[in-house]
This record gives sequence, C-alpha cells and structure tokens, in this order.
Amino acid sequence: MKKDKRLDAVRLRSRHIVGPIIGNIIVVLTVAALLVTAILAIFGYICYFKTDVAVDNFENVIRVYETDGPSILSGWGIDSYIEDADGNVIFSSGTDTSDHGNPVTLMLIDEFVKHSDGKQYTAYPDSEGTLIRLMPSGYILFDFSEIIGIDDPDSISNDRGELLMPFWLSRKLDDGSVFYMKSNLGITMTDIVLLTAVTGISGFIILFASIIIHAGFISKIIRENKLVKLLFEDPVSHNHNWLWFLSKGKKLLKKRSNADVKFAVVSLTFVRYRNFVLCHSLEEGEIMLGKVYDQIATHLSRNEIVSHSTSSNFPMLMEYSEREALQKRLEDIICELEGIDQDHKFSFQAGVSFISDHFARNKDSDLDEEYNNASAARMTLSQKNDESGIAFFDSELVEHQKWIDKVNELQQKAVDNEEFQVYYQPKYDPRTDELRGAEALIRWQSPELGFVPPGQFIDIFENNGFITEIDHYMLEHVSRDQKKWLDEGLDLVPISVNVSRAHFVEIDLAEQIRDIVAGAGCPFKYIEIELTESAFFDDKKALTRTISKLQEYGFTVSMDDFGSGYSSLNSLKDLPLNVLKLDAGFFRDSSEDDRAKIVVSEAIKLAKHLHMKTVAEGVELKDQVDFLADEGCDMIQGYYYAKPMPGQDFEERMRSSSDSGEAADTETDKE
Repeated sequence: MKKDKRLDAVRLRSRHIVGPIIGNIIVVLTVAALLVTAILAIFGYICYFKTDVAVDNFENVIRVYETDGPSILSGWGIDSYIEDADGNVIFSSGTDTSDHGNPVTLMLIDEFVKHSDGKQYTAYPDSEGTLIRLMPSGYILFDFSEIIGIDDPDSISNDRGELLMPFWLSRKLDDGSVFYMKSNLGITMTDIVLLTAVTGISGFIILFASIIIHAGFISKIIRENKLVKLLFEDPVSHNHNWLWFLSKGKKLLKKRSNADVKFAVVSLTFVRYRNFVLCHSLEEGEIMLGKVYDQIATHLSRNEIVSHSTSSNFPMLMEYSEREALQKRLEDIICELEGIDQDHKFSFQAGVSFISDHFARNKDSDLDEEYNNASAARMTLSQKNDESGIAFFDSELVEHQKWIDKVNELQQKAVDNEEFQVYYQPKYDPRTDELRGAEALIRWQSPELGFVPPGQFIDIFENNGFITEIDHYMLEHVSRDQKKWLDEGLDLVPISVNVSRAHFVEIDLAEQIRDIVAGAGCPFKYIEIELTESAFFDDKKALTRTISKLQEYGFTVSMDDFGSGYSSLNSLKDLPLNVLKLDAGFFRDSSEDDRAKIVVSEAIKLAKHLHMKTVAEGVELKDQVDFLADEGCDMIQGYYYAKPMPGQDFEERMRSSSDSGEAADTETDKE
C-alpha cells in the first residue's frame, strides 16, 4: 500500500516529542525528590540537635537526683516521676501526662534510642494536647492546626520565643528504677525562617528548572500544532483537506466501537464549478465552496467526516445500514446543495464505494483506493451529462476498470505490431449512385483480446491521450493505401480521416499532417481531414490557422457530426470549412419527421451558400436517400449503400466503380 509520507512525518514528530517530555518530567521529579530529601535532612538535623540538648538536660537532672535526692526536683517544678523495678511509683513531681506504653522515635528509626556510656533513653508522647505527632515511621509531624487553635500563646512558647513541643524521656537507673521526665523540643523563629527559606528557594529552583526545561518543548509542541494545522487545513475553503480525511478516516475505521458499523466512501463533486468561477470570480467560487462544505457537514453524524479535495471535490466517509437509506440521504444533501444559492441552480454528482466489513480491522487497507473507486463511479455520470446524480461502484465497474487497464497495457504493442486495421465506409452521390468518397474507420484485431470494435477502446484512448498516436497511425495507413491504389491505376476518391481535438494544442499540427501524407507519397487532394464539432469549442484562432494551412497545402477539411452540439452555426460563420457532415441523429427513426426534414433541408441550403459540400451519414432507408437527393445533398454515407469494410473489399468496390465508369464512357464514345 502506498503511504503518504506527510502523514508519516506528523506521526514521527509526535513520537519524538513524547519521549523527551516524559524524560524531562522524570528529571524534574527526581530533582524535586532530592530537594525534599534535603529539606527533611535539614529539619531532621534541627530536631536531632534539639533532642540531643533535651537528653543532655535530662542527664543533668538525673545526676542531680542521684546526688541530692528527689526533694530538689520538687522545688524545680519539673514534671517527673520514678517507678521502681516492679512498676510502682516511688516519686512524682508535677503532672504525669506521659503515654509510656507507646515508645516512639524522635529521629530516624535507627537513632530513636540514644546510647551514652551504655545508658539508654526512650521517648514517649505527651498525652495532653501535644503539639507534635511522633510518627511510627521515625519523623516528627507538626500539627499546626493545634498551634493555630491554641488560646494561650504562653503555653506553647517560653521567654526566648521558642515553640515548645512536649514529650517524655525515660532512662533506667542503676538500682533498677526508671526515671521519667517531661522535656520540650524548642523550635526557635530562626529555625522556622531557615526551613521556610530553604523550602522557598528549593521550590523556586524546581519551578525555574521546570520552566527552563519545558519551555523549549512547549514551544516545539506549539510549532508542531501549527504545522499539523497547516498540513490538514484546506487553503481554499479553510476547512479540512484530503490529508486530514485520510488520517481521520483511517482512525474512524479502526476504532473498536465502530467494528460493527458499515461505512461508505463518497466522492461528491460540484459540477461545472469552473464555469461558475469564470462567470463570477475565484473569490466568489471559494466562498461558494465553503458554503457547500458547511452545508454537507450539517448532515453528518459524529462518526462521519467530509473534507475538500482538488478544485471542486468533497470526499466523504458516511455510515449506512442499507444502500437505499444511504442513497436517500445523499439525494437530500444534493437537493439542498442545488439550491444553496438563490440566484443559481447548481448540479452535484456523487460516486459511492461501499467498504468491506473487514476493512476496519485491516491496518494495511488503503482509503485512497476506496475513494478512487467512488470517483470512478462518479465519472460514469459526468461522461453522460452535467445533471445531478448518484452512482455506485460495483462489479461491472470493476470489470470496466480492468478492461481499461488491459487496453492501456496493450495499446502501444498494438501500434507497433500494426494490429489496428483500417476499414472504409464508402460515400455515394444519391442522384447517380456513384462512389464519391469514403471515411476511414479503425478496427482492432488483437491476438489477446480478439476483434475489438471501436466503441470499446476509442473513448479510452481519448481519455489517456493515446488517441494522438492513433490519428498518426490512421493518416499514415490511409495515405499508404491511397498511394498503392494510385500506382495501380485506380480512380481515387477522397478519403476522410478523423483528427482528434487533442491534437489542436499542437501549433505545428498542419505540418505534422503534411509530412505524414507526403512521406507516404500520396497527393494531398485525396486526403480529407475530418474534425468533430467538439474541436470547435477550443481555441478558434488556433483552429482557424491550422485549417487555413491545411487548405493551402491542398487538403480538404470537413466538420463531422454537424447538429450534435450547440454551437454549429457559430462555427460555420467563423471557420473556412470545405465539407459539412450532417449528424446521423437527423436520420435515425425520422423518415416521417417533418421538423427534422426542415432542419436538414435548410442546413444543405446553408452549406451551398457557403460553398461547402454536404455529406449525410447514418442513412439507411430509401425514402431518406430520395429526400436527400431532392434537397441537393452531395454524398450519402450509411448502411443503405454500404457498411464499413476492409481495405481489400473497398479496393474491389473502387475497381468495379472504375470499370462501370469505363464501360459507360465506351458506350458514350460508340454513340
């Protein structure tokens, strides 16, 4: 499957952004964790230092107790008590608020027991509204809500302005008794300022580092978003474009929730949009495209999308349950679009390709191919007319596309091997039944395909541009045949050869025709260049120059299919033609059509006034021949006289015509 490199580029850029952002977030979090650890370490150091002071004070009290006895402790007003070895209180001073059943740590767990010369100290929480929480994890947690809610500030601070946090310490004495004493962890304003400063500076460093690290990536993300918008925005309608349709469409088809949903790709085109722009302006045309886009979008559900592609095409991805229901929705959309501007009546054509059920699960499926199928279905409408309509891609179109591919594959080989055969359809004078000319027609005898009639390949050649090769091929082979028959002494009649309108972009077309015919050695007067009426819709100045040059060289120039288009009279007025061929549509099932007879009669008279000969093609009935003879038509080409025939059969017909002419001359001479 052919992938769009621009879509891959967008995906790669997205992947390149995500990785570095995640990496830098990890770096920032790591730095933050290290800074928090440092803050805790500073706080721990302060607490450890303060606790160490409290332990030293406790040791001094114990020393005084052991020296001077417990009476001195009562005078100091210290909250303390002593238990003997059996747990009986043998001394107390102040109030006992200890919770010595739950020893906890003041510092890290491996340091909560302080050893000094084999002496062991244990800490216990204070049970009456302590301003700290001694956590089992080993860290002191401050309860500032209690600090804020204290009614008496003196109860939490001493004269030095310290924040006092009470706890109890104990140590086993030499006689087996245990001494308990209330202590305070004093946090000064300096300690608080230090911690606040360290915390603030650390936070600023983290924030600044985060901004610096991510500023570049944020800027890159913004640039990427702008780039994606540029890639996915249609500059004409300022809506979504084809790339967005491919990207979004594939995501919708692969979405799990859409696994059971049936989708169809629609190719909708604004018919004759270029004509609207030509009559108004490009700006008005682009505004109208935006209105069309917006109108379509109002009919789509959440899982359906539309975009603008090329000049006037709108790819759509639509849900459907039944074909008839989807057709009805599209008909409603087209009906509204036809009247989107009150001053104009527009036409819109839609092609539809149904996506197979397995498509959404197949990551290698190509939405491009489905859209091409929808476009192929739509083009079957545009080849017929410019009216609104809907066509569906089916197996018949698949076979037709395969046929086109096969013809494209074999066309050059067919020319090289001269598989194309020239057939000739004679033209007769309806008054004398004499052979007056012929038209060269092409047939294809292919070793691979068998006999292929022109209706199965001419349109393909016109669409792919190979028709110019066919024109050269026919000119060369007709010129060779004419030269051969001339050398054999036959009385030649002019043979017309079609030249496609695709040739008229070439400024040296007249010279090309001259050189091909001259190369075969055929006199120019025996070759008639036949142009279809559609060629006259192109650059008339260039066409006039080419016709004039051909006539100067000695060629006759005719207009084919007169009456099949809408500008024939105007073409006759401007172009110096020699022969006018009346379209076969005039004579098809119209032998009793008085209106058709009037038009044909006046066309013949008009040609005579312009010094042009007339040829009626497609004539099959005797009544038609008699009518044309009475009206002064110069030649008739049709099944009444002869079908197209191979060159050898036409040669025999020329010989018999020559023999009849010689016999008539002989009889005249005898008389």
